[in-house]
Amino acid sequence: MNYRHAFHAGNFADLVKHAALLEVLAGLTVGQGPLTVIDTHAGRGLYDLAGEEAKMSGEAEAGIARLMAAADAPAHFAPLVRAVARLNGGGAVRRYPGSPWLIAGALRPGDSYLACELRPDEHAALARALKGRPGVRTLNADGYDAAVRECPASGRVLALIDPPFERPDDYGRIVETLAALQGRNSAAQALVWLPIKDLETLDSFLRDLEDEVPAPMLVAEARVRPLDDPMKMNGCALVMMGGPDFSAAFAAICGWVAHALGAGGAARTYRLSPQ
Repeated sequence: MNYRHAFHAGNFADLVKHAALLEVLAGLTVGQGPLTVIDTHAGRGLYDLAGEEAKMSGEAEAGIARLMAAADAPAHFAPLVRAVARLNGGGAVRRYPGSPWLIAGALRPGDSYLACELRPDEHAALARALKGRPGVRTLNADGYDAAVRECPASGRVLALIDPPFERPDDYGRIVETLAALQGRNSAAQALVWLPIKDLETLDSFLRDLEDEVPAPMLVAEARVRPLDDPMKMNGCALVMMGGPDFSAAFAAICGWVAHALGAGGAARTYRLSPQ
């Protein structure tokens, strides 16, 4: 895999992540107090699907292009479809919104968003993409550390954690970060995205979560192909810590992606209980 997200923008995994993210944000921004959103690996915020990277991979053609043309996608994809259509002026899909663009667009007056990005060039592009958005800050820093440091000790918090998984310690740092967020603010919620390459890596991560993080977890998987080649991203998973029950929405999102965009894939949604 090339871990630069420009190669993967708008692929099947982005559809899962972003449809779920918009569902969560909708649930957390209706009739409740201010929300703080912290994004640990924000990327550049906007992606050019006509650019060299996206054209080289072709993943957007197999992802967002198919969703925009689909007549059978569940209603849970509608907010993402509308956001992509607005971004492209209702015409051909040439640009795709990353999580920062979607989050910034979902904020209410009084909400706040911190977008962290470690790569200086990606952060510079992110800052340009979000310039002038009210309640939004960007930070060129390690997102794991920043999420814990910047998390308010009280109030409603949602952390989005979706690293590129180019470092061997990413799984461990996610567990450490979730535990630290819980320790700092027991009301903190988190949405974690991770790739599925082989079952043992995923199961090991989930076992560590159960052992180390004292909070209930909702897990949703979308597998687009059998797990018989660990060198490929064969699917993706979401882990939701705390918050309302999004199991029906996550199941619908993952189920459609696995069956409409996959080949021999499958989807499942289940819960973890802290030890």
